[in-house]
Amino acid sequence: MRNLGIKNKAIILLFTLLFCGAEIFWSSISVAVTPRDQYYKAEACYRNLRNNAQAKKYRDNWMRCIEKFQSVHQLDPSGPWAAAGLYMSGELFRELAKYSGKKSDLNEALDIYKRIAKRFPNSRYRKKAERAIYAIASNDTAIKASAGVEHQEKASSTSATDAARDNYYSAEACYNELRNNSQRMKYRHHWLRCIEKFHDVYRHDPSGPWAAAGLYMTGKLYHELYKWSKNQSDLEAARDIFDQIVAEFPDSRYKLKASGILASLPDKKETELITENEDPTQETEITGTIVSSPTKGWATVESLRYWSNPNYTRVVIDADQETSFYHHLLKKDPSINKPRRLYVDLGNSRLAKNIEKIIPIHDNLLINARAGQHTTDSVRVVVDIKSFKTYKIFSLKDPFRIVIDVWGSNSRKAAPRQAPIQIPGKGTELPPSALAKQLALGVSRIVIDPGHGGKDYGAPGYLKGVHEKDVVLKIAKRLAKKIRAELNTEVILTRNGDKFLTLEERTAFANTQNADLFISIHTNSSRDRRAYGIETYFLNLATDDEAIRVAAMENATSTKNISDLQTILYDLMQHAKIEESTRLAGYVQMSIIDHLKKKRWARIKDKGVKQAPFYVLLGAEMPSILIETAFISNPRECKRLINPKYQDRLCESIIMGIKKYIRETTPTAFLESRPTSRTGG
Repeated sequence: MRNLGIKNKAIILLFTLLFCGAEIFWSSISVAVTPRDQYYKAEACYRNLRNNAQAKKYRDNWMRCIEKFQSVHQLDPSGPWAAAGLYMSGELFRELAKYSGKKSDLNEALDIYKRIAKRFPNSRYRKKAERAIYAIASNDTAIKASAGVEHQEKASSTSATDAARDNYYSAEACYNELRNNSQRMKYRHHWLRCIEKFHDVYRHDPSGPWAAAGLYMTGKLYHELYKWSKNQSDLEAARDIFDQIVAEFPDSRYKLKASGILASLPDKKETELITENEDPTQETEITGTIVSSPTKGWATVESLRYWSNPNYTRVVIDADQETSFYHHLLKKDPSINKPRRLYVDLGNSRLAKNIEKIIPIHDNLLINARAGQHTTDSVRVVVDIKSFKTYKIFSLKDPFRIVIDVWGSNSRKAAPRQAPIQIPGKGTELPPSALAKQLALGVSRIVIDPGHGGKDYGAPGYLKGVHEKDVVLKIAKRLAKKIRAELNTEVILTRNGDKFLTLEERTAFANTQNADLFISIHTNSSRDRRAYGIETYFLNLATDDEAIRVAAMENATSTKNISDLQTILYDLMQHAKIEESTRLAGYVQMSIIDHLKKKRWARIKDKGVKQAPFYVLLGAEMPSILIETAFISNPRECKRLINPKYQDRLCESIIMGIKKYIRETTPTAFLESRPTSRTGG
């Protein structure tokens, strides 16, 4: 019996060893995930938490994201992602302290920052950590007091203040780097990059504690730039900024600083060359001669375009090549009969000879857009403003153009008048607004965007003569017809025929039509003919190389340009319906995969919901998605894409996804549209 007991113990010990070995084996497999991948997973966790006010109330949600960031460091403690993961875990502990009011959370953050400063002396996160240590030491009592009800009331302002503070530190680092490099100081675009960063501090939180500091540094850098450039516009830009500080921040210490510099400036001269009383087509004279033709490498400003509705206007400046630019908002000046105006200066630029220099707009927001040769080497485009709530300016490449989006205070409330809709099977017509009210859909107008068109053929198909532009137009028309029939909703296509549209024009069209949903239809393509599957995208930072590749292909640009675009994407997200777009993309992708499989289409691959910076989705004010319906480069999927039955099933599944999205956002959406019982009166 004793021997039997020993044997049993031995067997138990053996199984224990085998189990532990298996656990070690599987844990080693799980470690195969790279620090980079883990960082993006942690970032996604934090983003979801940040966007969910309810989730932020529970500590375990914070700890889950913190552990994900810490595992980035644990996977490779001396690798390139280690400091980043550690720093973000400190940031989350620091933010958690504001909610919990616990000193221990703040101490955890402090310990992490100290570890970074000690272990990563050559990392850029060392300086960030040191600044955080200083901020905690300076604001310890304020952080403790911010817990509870007081914090809930001030949560949004705290978030804006934190963002403004981080932007200020980033701008300060840019400025320090510039000051320590005399070679860089010779080039204007380096100055403008730092100036823009300081100006962002003010724009992110105009009434916050960092706003005056950001504005002051913006003016200071312009003043310093003037000493290098001798360009009068730089001096006037500095003057405008300092005037703004005096007017908007009378109780700030920066008012005294700004007033002191203003007193030292020479008498003000009218330096803006484009005014209502001048002819903007007149070229600037330099020492009595007309400016000569641009030398090689200079950009030519070729045209101005715009799209408008009562509460949104998009203006686009087209140039033949990339160049640096700066924008500034000028206040109204009644003394010279000038409205408030926004100007964009393009460096190393000349106007094209045949450009239309004055574009009348005359909507609720803008009066017109004007272009003129501002200096020997710069073009100025001025937008005269009636009123606005906010604006965004960004650039796109291949070809280079600058996009100006202006929103009014009642954005998306005033839609252009549309023709009545004929309800299928009925003998009556109802306007879109009546339908929306009747069905309580919350979605009364959908814009469908068939990708490419005209001279832009899109991706070539595996089969000869098949092109993406033709395939997606057929799918879009089928989808529009089915939506009208099944949802009784107004549907507008960005193009009904083989017409070329720029990417920014498609988004502007959806905005000016006050669409409730924007759906862009595309087909995927790959050099590897074996690649296949379906995926749905929404606008955000790209999380993997494949997403960057797809975005570059659809944007008709390089992957490098996509990476560059991501640096400005955060500032463009203010009006993007990211959360809603994510849900819409999820429902549509799930419905497509499930429905096609149920209809017995073989080898349907779910490539999932992804995010990437697509030009066509930039600035969209409504939930927006881009569907890669299949790989046109794959032999099997190319044949399916031109098959009417497949197109029908695909469209049915997209509508199922839209219905699920509507039901989630408006649970009673389809109740009133149900048919009456056959046995009832």
